[in-house]
Amino acid sequence: MKKLIFAWILVTIAITNSFAQPQSNVQEGEIGISAGAAHYFGDLNPKLRLNAPGVAFSGFFRKQFGEYIAVRLSASFCQLGYSDTYNSYNEFMYTRNLSFNTNIWELALQGDFNFFKFVPGDIYHRFTPYLTFGIGTFNYDPYAYYQGKKVYLRPLGTEGQESSVYPNRKPYGTMALCFPVGMGIKYNLNRNFNLGFEIVYRFTTTDYIDDVSTTYAGAAAFPNLPNGQPSLAGILQDRSYVFGTPIGVQGRQRGYSNQKDSYVMAQLMLSFNLTSYKCPSAKGGL
Repeated sequence: MKKLIFAWILVTIAITNSFAQPQSNVQEGEIGISAGAAHYFGDLNPKLRLNAPGVAFSGFFRKQFGEYIAVRLSASFCQLGYSDTYNSYNEFMYTRNLSFNTNIWELALQGDFNFFKFVPGDIYHRFTPYLTFGIGTFNYDPYAYYQGKKVYLRPLGTEGQESSVYPNRKPYGTMALCFPVGMGIKYNLNRNFNLGFEIVYRFTTTDYIDDVSTTYAGAAAFPNLPNGQPSLAGILQDRSYVFGTPIGVQGRQRGYSNQKDSYVMAQLMLSFNLTSYKCPSAKGGL
């Protein structure tokens, strides 16, 4: 009888430990990479069309606080661009004939909120959709191409910044804030790796990602060069001349300053789980 009781105790301990083992590995967070596409919305793309995507890459660290909440620090790079040649539906915008490209370097802090319990290694809690939002900062520097050469637009003051016509218009900076808001899904492949997909929209505090915001400064803001040729700033501030008489007279609307520019990223994500070992508590006795 004593032998049977002792054997039963050993079996009970073994079974208890086998169930407790998955809980002994606690997810502390994740480190991962993601890749996908990005798109710009603003004065050149007010209808939120998705016809000119650029590449997007990110690296991130996610710190887990329980099974539903996490805080994420991410660094991202993406390429944005657009052209009025896509705006044939609007005569003015098409004739305006402006275009831009820019690289975006972003650093953001976000909160992630799972819909379901997410426990890596647990077949019953390996999938969840989630919401994410936060705040970040990003660098941008729009440029265009003229006669095959890349020309950065900010130094030119294409809207008459600090010119004789608009001396109080200040040059815009190369840094701005962004506010990421979006949602995603993630799936636990095994104890070590997760696969996910998310779409995150960025509201921003700038209207100059595309170098377009307010009104034309007019030709008087951009004096000709000493040789009588038009300056580069004068050429790039109003490119409607290719269609005939330029439309960029002083004070005429060039952009829409009441609405800031924005961008979105859609990315596939692969992350590695960071875990710690938590010793099962020994409560009670035999």
